[in-house]
Order: sequence, then structure tokens, then C-alpha cells
Amino acid sequence: MATITFANVRWTLGGLDVNVSDVTASLFVLAFLLYRVERADWSLPRTSAVLALFFGAFALVYLIGYFNLETAADRDLFAKGLAKFVVHFAFLLAAVAHLARRSERFYWRTLGWFVAGLAVNAAYGLLELAVAETTGGNLDRAVLSPIGAYQRGGINVFGLVGDAEVYRTNALTLDPNHLAVMLVVPLLVLFPLYLGLDRDHRWRVPLAGVLGFLLVAELATLSRSGALGLGVGLLVLAVPYGRRLVSPRVLIPLGAVAGVIALTVAQRAGFFEQVLRARTSLEGGGGRAHLELYELLPPVLEGNPLFGRGLNTFSTYYEFVTGRTNWGPHSYYVAVISESGLVGLGLFLGYLAYLLRRLSVLHRVGTRLELVRPLAWGLTAALSGTLAANAFYLTMQMYYFFVFAMLAFAAPVVFRRRLGDPLARARH
Repeated sequence: MATITFANVRWTLGGLDVNVSDVTASLFVLAFLLYRVERADWSLPRTSAVLALFFGAFALVYLIGYFNLETAADRDLFAKGLAKFVVHFAFLLAAVAHLARRSERFYWRTLGWFVAGLAVNAAYGLLELAVAETTGGNLDRAVLSPIGAYQRGGINVFGLVGDAEVYRTNALTLDPNHLAVMLVVPLLVLFPLYLGLDRDHRWRVPLAGVLGFLLVAELATLSRSGALGLGVGLLVLAVPYGRRLVSPRVLIPLGAVAGVIALTVAQRAGFFEQVLRARTSLEGGGGRAHLELYELLPPVLEGNPLFGRGLNTFSTYYEFVTGRTNWGPHSYYVAVISESGLVGLGLFLGYLAYLLRRLSVLHRVGTRLELVRPLAWGLTAALSGTLAANAFYLTMQMYYFFVFAMLAFAAPVVFRRRLGDPLARARH
């Protein structure tokens, strides 16, 4: 869990791009299968059984889309995309089945390790920013080269203001927007948990510190997609928490973060004013590119409306428009529609509906169990923010989102047992 977002820790093996999450997820699935085979244990919670049906349905849609491929390059990209999908979804199935049998304490520990990994990633990003600002050095080359994982990288350079470069931290992810959208999850999940703790709870101050630190890292990405996701998630949290969002418990640590930001900005006011103007303008090339991607959908729907052009083939099909061979869709929904068609979109909506249904069960459990209610609202807000951010970026096909989905799917199974639910106990 701790390394699941370290996408830039990667190696090229036999022409394949393999990152550390591919290795750890594959080893987990293998260990899970060996454990179950050794004990001849084939039982699964109903949630995992339903996910297995979705797994098969997605695979079938993608395999049908294979017959729409036209070139060897398309088939190569399809094979890589299908391999990644199989590992990702197999990990989700195994992880939900494993977590569903474990205790509540184990669930909280799993969530903690996931957040800890993101916090380490964010800390690396801020250190990366400090090194670039003070020395102009490349922290990735220094850290990743000794383990053979450095391919290309370093901090993202947004542009120039005068003679000074504008940096956007991407940490151990491949893009600053990836990091920003990933950080939306721990920020929105931890925030209601923090609000739900008693004043003298031993985790209250540490959680406030983690939230403030992650917010600083979020701001360092200069990501509009991350800001959109965070804003949408906070609107969701405003439903149950209302005025508590502007209580002293929130405003005091938020003021501390604002003070740190204000001191930093005051030292280079003109520089940051230009950066802010560039990142809030919708007239720049980046903003137009995200919006224009949706204009590319009608041609693919005319040719292959039901099953799309084939999994992971966006870059080759739209090369004549973008002029680049490695240009991604920069929108999860554009990717789904163009690569798997209307059938794939309908299947995704069904999968999303099932995820929301499981969260609704967790909300009902939360009416009777302390801390489960804020967990349910945090997961719901994080999902809403991620869905919004993925309208203009592409992170929901990454490992971190499958871990998030695992936490959301497994939570109702884990916490219902304490309520004396006979069905939940029988499945356990």
C-alpha cells in the first residue's frame, strides 16, 4: 500500500514499462492465490463475486474491441493495456476478498499505510521542489539512478517568469496533475475523520498536521484538476458538516497553512502573481487542449460506436490530430468512450453505480458506529472529487484508485459484522 503511488520507480523489461506497483500488486495476487489453493478455499464475499462479474464483463468488452484494431502498433498497445488491466482488477478482487476477512483494526491500518505512502510521496515532492529551487538539481537522478529506475524525469517545469523557472512538483508520479488528483483522496477521507475526533483524542493533532502538510503539497502542484476535485469534495462534505467546515477546529490549522503560503509568496510577489494568473486563465493552450479533446469523440463514435477503437489505443488513432505518438486522452471519460465505446461507457456507469451502492450501505452502518459515518462521507467526497477531476485528467485507471475502490468496497463488509449482521457474519 505504501508504494502504490510511486509510479516513477520503474524499469524497462523486455520492452515493457514496469513500475514498483506492478511488481507488488502481482506478488500480492500470486500470494493470495497460493494461499487459497493450498487450503482449497474458494469462498468469496458477495462483493468480490460481483466484482468478478464486472471483471469478466470489462474483459469481454475489451476483447471484442480487439477486432477493431487496424495496425501492429495498435495491437501492441492493446496487449500492454490489457495486461495492466488484468493485474489492476485482479489486485482489486484479491484485496477486497482478503480485507473482508480481516478485523476493523486491520482495515484502519491498511488505510493508514495507504495515506502514509501518499504522505511520503508528497514529502519527496516538496524536497524535489526545494532542491530544484535552491540548486537547480534533479532529485530523481540522484535517488532513482542507484536502483536503476531512472529513465527520464525530474520536476515538471511549467514555464518561465522572467529568468526564473516555474516548477510544479510531480514527486514520484509521472505528472504534477497525477499527484494533485491522488492527494484529493487522503485530504477528503481524513478531513471528516479529523472533524469526528474528540478534542482530547490522541490522533487529532497528528491528523491536523498531516492534512496541512498534504494541502501544501497539493498547492505545490499548481494543478487546476486537483483544485477542482478538492472543491467538489468539499461541497459534498458541506452537506453533513455545514458550519463545522468553518469552525475554529478547521480555521486555525488552515490559517497556519495560509500563513506559510503567505510568507513564501511575499518574498516573490510579482513572480507568484504571474503564475497565479497563468494557472487561473482558461484561454491558455493547456486549458483549450483539455476542452478540445471532447471534440474528438464524434469521429470515433461514427466508426465504432459500440466497442470503440480498442483499449489503450487513443494515442495512435488521434496522432493525426495531436501530432504526437504518445499523447494520452487527458480525460478518463474520453478514454472510456473512445477506447471501449458506448458499451464500455455503460459498463463503467454500472460499476460506478455498484460502488455508490456499497457506499450507501456504509452510510447506513455509520448511523450506528462511531467514526464509520465520517469514513463513509470521506470516501464519498473523495470519489466525487476524483470523478470531477478526471473530466480533465486521467488517474482512475491507476493503482491508487483501485486501492481506494478496495477500501470503499470492503468497508461495509468489515464494519457490518460489529452490528451483529447474520449474513455478514456467515460470509466472514
